[in-house]
Amino acid sequence: MRYLKIFILLVALNMCAWLIPQEVSAQQGGVSFGVFYNELSPYGQWVDYPGYGYVWIPSTGPDFAPYSSNGHWILTDYGWTWVSDYPWGWAPFHYGRWDYDDSYGWFWVPDNEWGPAWVLWRRSPGYYGWAPMRPGISISVSFGSGYTVPNDRWRFVRDRDFSRTNVNHYYINRTNNSTIIKNSSVINRTYTDQSRHSTYVSGPERADVQKITGRTIQPIVIHDNDKPGQNLKNGQLQIYRPQVQMNGENGQRPMPSKVVNLKDVKRPSERNATNQIPNVNPANNNRPVVQPARPINVAPVINNRQKEQPVRPTKVTPAINNRQNVQPARSTIITPAINNRRKIQSTRSVNSPKKVQPPRSRDVNPSRSSGNVKQPQKVTPRMENIEPRPSQPKTNEGEKGQGKRER
Repeated sequence: MRYLKIFILLVALNMCAWLIPQEVSAQQGGVSFGVFYNELSPYGQWVDYPGYGYVWIPSTGPDFAPYSSNGHWILTDYGWTWVSDYPWGWAPFHYGRWDYDDSYGWFWVPDNEWGPAWVLWRRSPGYYGWAPMRPGISISVSFGSGYTVPNDRWRFVRDRDFSRTNVNHYYINRTNNSTIIKNSSVINRTYTDQSRHSTYVSGPERADVQKITGRTIQPIVIHDNDKPGQNLKNGQLQIYRPQVQMNGENGQRPMPSKVVNLKDVKRPSERNATNQIPNVNPANNNRPVVQPARPINVAPVINNRQKEQPVRPTKVTPAINNRQNVQPARSTIITPAINNRRKIQSTRSVNSPKKVQPPRSRDVNPSRSSGNVKQPQKVTPRMENIEPRPSQPKTNEGEKGQGKRER
């Protein structure tokens, strides 16, 4: 009996020794903030921002806004989920919060809780709207009347256009936000994820959106991806959403490999969005390509210029050809005059002056009729001098005749 108790005790100790490492390894199976630092570095800059620590500023143009640029909404079991067309969209739109700086634009503050989208929703007659939640703001606080978002950070669309895949083409001008917000109310619907022990803001009711848009909306199933990125295909969203820990395996919080001094960060208007690595995320393979994208706007301009260059010579060429066509016409007009002159010269040397002079006055200068009258007067003496020439053949004939007679 005693040995049996010892045996049971040893087995219990072995089981405890086996379970504890398994529990630790399961906790270490997640990733730390280092995955954000490494994966997002090629697409922006990490800076040490006062009050927030390390934040990420994307290398996008001045028109960028979170949950607005290059993406659209889909309905999942967790609520309305933002699907981004950026290759880095799996992280900043599902973890952490966004804030805005007048000098540096939008920046992202990382956090370890995943969500479909960390935004606040509003409903106004004829409109749906959303805005990013600020860092440190919980859902319960965001629903309260004490929490306000600046009007220009809201993005509104007509409710009938809300579920479009190219929703960015239907945004309402922000100058109307103040009026819309005054007539709106907060959508405080939530969804609790029991597996992650998290609560999310789920957004508008599915039935309301279907009724307004007249389209049936099928929820998209989310599957975990084993590597950073996302892929929307065949009614499924595969997205990388690991359990993120703030500290690394050594118990220390990691830091970015490269931290840019805040004073060296360019203003949004000075950034060139084309320097960003092109989107290699096949998230929209099953959707029509509508946005070539804000990145398909500098290269097309260059291509258009290249296409215009061959056209410019074409426009000039006809003018050159026309000139060439005109020149032969001028030579054609002049040529007869030259030929006539040549004929006249040759006629002078062969024919008698009587036949040459009248054509000369008519062909060369037909407008000066008075000159034609005067010329015969000057030539008349010449003609008198030449008149004896026809008589010579007569004399010769006479001489020949006399010769014959003499014979």
